[in-house]
Amino acid sequence: MTRKEPRRIEIFDTTLRDGEQAPANAMSSQDKLDLALRIEALGVDVIEAGFPASSSNDFDATQAVSAALSRARVATLSRARRDDVETAVQAAGGRNHVLQIMGTGSDIHLEHKLGITRQQAIEDAVDAARFAASLGVETVAVGIEDATRGDLGYLQELTERAVEAGARYIPVADTSGCASPAEFGDLIARIRSWAPAPVRIGVHCHNDFGVATANAIAGLEAGADDVQVTVGGIGERAGNTAMEEVCAFLAYKGEQIGLYSTADLAGIYGVYNRLREIIRLEEPRNKAIFGKYAFGTAAGIHQAGMLRNPATYEYVEPARFGRERSLLISRHSGRAVLRHLLGELGLEIDKAALDEIYRRYIFERAESDCEDISVLRERLAADLAPVPG
Repeated sequence: MTRKEPRRIEIFDTTLRDGEQAPANAMSSQDKLDLALRIEALGVDVIEAGFPASSSNDFDATQAVSAALSRARVATLSRARRDDVETAVQAAGGRNHVLQIMGTGSDIHLEHKLGITRQQAIEDAVDAARFAASLGVETVAVGIEDATRGDLGYLQELTERAVEAGARYIPVADTSGCASPAEFGDLIARIRSWAPAPVRIGVHCHNDFGVATANAIAGLEAGADDVQVTVGGIGERAGNTAMEEVCAFLAYKGEQIGLYSTADLAGIYGVYNRLREIIRLEEPRNKAIFGKYAFGTAAGIHQAGMLRNPATYEYVEPARFGRERSLLISRHSGRAVLRHLLGELGLEIDKAALDEIYRRYIFERAESDCEDISVLRERLAADLAPVPG
């Protein structure tokens, strides 16, 4: 049996656009340029600069980002309108440009947002795609917004007509975050059959159920070529698929599922911290990979294992993502961590003395009190240091 060659998954970053929807201050053109260059340095394949027709800020940012990128391709977003397409081309040119035209996938969007029929939506998307191709756009895309709530017959017609019109990239969006991994994987497999290679399929997932990463991975396993992500998972409502989560999963499980990414894992955290500065995003406590305590351990049983071998409770290694592990001292900590610290300090004590130290430094702590192990080490060193004779 011949083993299939692993597929490289392209990383399509939408942080610059979706960051505008994060609950924070809007990014300036200079902020977007700064972030775009940092994201490009991670080895990301495509960077979405914005929606040029939506504002002068997005237009200016798109121009600046497009001119500055040296390796990554620039992407823009447009409604299915010729004037939007023309504005996007004015901002980003045609070369190395992924121009995404928003197609509409569900009846609820057609009726309540646009007030048009399915046929009109298809004709608008086809016309915009043909117009973009006539302007020399290198990669014309027709994205399918709210695809997970769309009728399959309609989605097939929209996909096939878009490809006939020159679209070579079909991003598929779970816009309302309503799909399960099985549902989304099945949808991507169907769209893959309607738009075979060399047409590329992308996945764009929202995190309303907390399964954006799971859905994205399911879509990739079903045949998608790239994943649209944001640094830290920022975006509308509960956010989007987090770049660091997808890249981590591919780093650890990619060989198993035959997929891989070449993004720089260690560099993403620095970009995330810069993003937090720009949009004034508070540091989360328990977020995967980037949470304040993502690599922190407070439970005594866990600490006992970690002190012997971190692999006992640590599958994802913090150093691979520019992070450090930490042992957190709280009322849940045990005597093992005290023995460890006392050993480091060269102090030998009997069981009764250890029980007293446990009572003072662990058991009688305030319920919510938590500190890094280094703080307790300093306190023990000061309190237990031998008195000069």
